[in-house]
Amino acid sequence: MIKENQQRQAGTLKSVKGIGWYIEEYGIAQLSLNLTNINICSVHRAFDEATEKAAARGVRVTGSEIVGLIPKKVLIEAAHHYLTKQERSHGISDEEKIKIAVKSLGLDDLAPFNANEKVIEYMIEDSRNSSSLVSMTLEDFANETASESPAPGGGSISAYVGVLGVSLGTMVANLSAHKRGWDHRWEEFSFWAVKGMELKEELMTLVDEDTNAFNKIMEAFGLPKGNEDEMRSRNQAIQSATKYAIEIPFQVAKACLKSMEVMEAMAQFGNPNSITDAGVGAMCARTGVLGAIMNVKINAGDLDDKTFVNSILSDCSDMEDRSHEIEEKIRKLVDQKITG
Repeated sequence: MIKENQQRQAGTLKSVKGIGWYIEEYGIAQLSLNLTNINICSVHRAFDEATEKAAARGVRVTGSEIVGLIPKKVLIEAAHHYLTKQERSHGISDEEKIKIAVKSLGLDDLAPFNANEKVIEYMIEDSRNSSSLVSMTLEDFANETASESPAPGGGSISAYVGVLGVSLGTMVANLSAHKRGWDHRWEEFSFWAVKGMELKEELMTLVDEDTNAFNKIMEAFGLPKGNEDEMRSRNQAIQSATKYAIEIPFQVAKACLKSMEVMEAMAQFGNPNSITDAGVGAMCARTGVLGAIMNVKINAGDLDDKTFVNSILSDCSDMEDRSHEIEEKIRKLVDQKITG
């Protein structure tokens, strides 16, 4: 209860309830903050405020801890906050961002921080199970591809080649963002690195999805066909699966073509020491485009919806031409810079 001669003083953080106490045994003070709405006050803002208030009193924050679980986005947002303060590229993996957030927030100063046990999504999700292609080692992936199993086939490989291509472009963007003397350009290259990472993640998903699309066709062909109703249902399932098996490699081709923008920008403006990486990335992306389109074409021959087929094949022709044009442009840029 507030006495008559007392006044409430508003704190500097909204949606935060806090209490502090001094632990004489250890000679330290402890501050406990309950963030009631992380959309109003983020974890990193609360941590920074506590750090500033401590510094004003001549003491420093020696570490922090999270009680319970935390949403992944909280740590990603914290990483973006500290990367921006450090003028560093945001175009890195979520795993790296979480490491940066943990270090910047001092979450591993008092005790080891295990993201698999503290991040909600890692506790309840298994989006990439052990049977997925992208969870395999490089050797296992190659062996699985080389086996007599028809999948993964050219579609999944096209997507993965695209992953490698845009990963190289993203690497050049990150190297450029942190190149000595280019500090004023870090946001420019961070933009391209973020774009590259988004396309990499899309293509990683499509690696498995192309194999899933093939499996759907095989499942449809395995449906019973003992009577007219079964035959009708089976044909509908085959047509639906075939259309999906066209749409997935079409998405791969689009993503690979889009990724070539990253390599083109890096070949033009990126770190000259990594110019060949941009060139190799472009060639990988071009291969991804053409390989995916091959899979579109072969599946298109089995689809009854010719209006859809003609439309998508027309788009594929345009993408083929465009991929050749961009690759040629990038290769010329690379050759010019190599030869001086």
